[in-house]
Amino acid sequence: MGEKDAAAEREVAQILEHLSDQVGTAELECMFKGEHDANNAMLTIHAGAGGTEAQDWSDILMRLYLRWAEDHEFSTDILDYLPGDEAGIKSVTILIKGHNAYGLLRSEMGIHRLVRISPFDAGGRRHTSFASVFNFPELDDTIVVDINEKDLRIDTFRASGAGGQHVNKTSSAIRITHLPTNTVVQCQNERSQHRNKDMAMKMLRARLYERERKAKEEQKQELHGEKKEIAWGSQIRSYILQPYRLVKDHRTGQETGNVDSVLDGHIDPFIKAYLLWQN
Repeated sequence: MGEKDAAAEREVAQILEHLSDQVGTAELECMFKGEHDANNAMLTIHAGAGGTEAQDWSDILMRLYLRWAEDHEFSTDILDYLPGDEAGIKSVTILIKGHNAYGLLRSEMGIHRLVRISPFDAGGRRHTSFASVFNFPELDDTIVVDINEKDLRIDTFRASGAGGQHVNKTSSAIRITHLPTNTVVQCQNERSQHRNKDMAMKMLRARLYERERKAKEEQKQELHGEKKEIAWGSQIRSYILQPYRLVKDHRTGQETGNVDSVLDGHIDPFIKAYLLWQN
């Protein structure tokens, strides 16, 4: 009788855990109110000032988001990759494909700060590094963004970074500059120059759309006398490895001492806390 009771308790615990996961998923779905929250996401990481240290931190963040996407069974494509001078990366753009990818990753937009003992400092001193994360929705063909061809400067160059024997043999990578706004995008993911141009134009449309949306939001807040608490590019989260271990989101107060888990891509508690805070 005791064994049956124990088995029943385990079964009930499993059912409750499954129901809890379903409730959590449904709760998150209710928070996606944005027009493009269900879309794929274009995530860009830029290293801040600090040379190799910041570039290594950007590489760590790239790994974090790739792990997160893998955990969610989202597919990823690296559209653009600029390696660091000695280690890490200067910048990277990743297309993350999955339901609500953009809605989930809106929480990650801003400056991410790392404090640690630098592996590049022979003196073993503590360093602070910064990297910026930007996130844009991949727009479908129903969204019209007017772009005048005369406002574009299109350059071709040889691809950099991992890509097999094909990389650096042909100038298939594309860089597009939107002159009126000085918005620059580039793509080197495809072997075909034509396909790289198509993807770069898609990236440009997304950025110009987000730029316009942000401008309208700021105008709305100004008219209503609202003070924007989180500015574009403000420090949103700190990852502290020394002298203690803590990851803290400065907007929501969400924090954890399990830094390794966060750096392995387990950021859902921070995403959920942000969505709850925003709503």
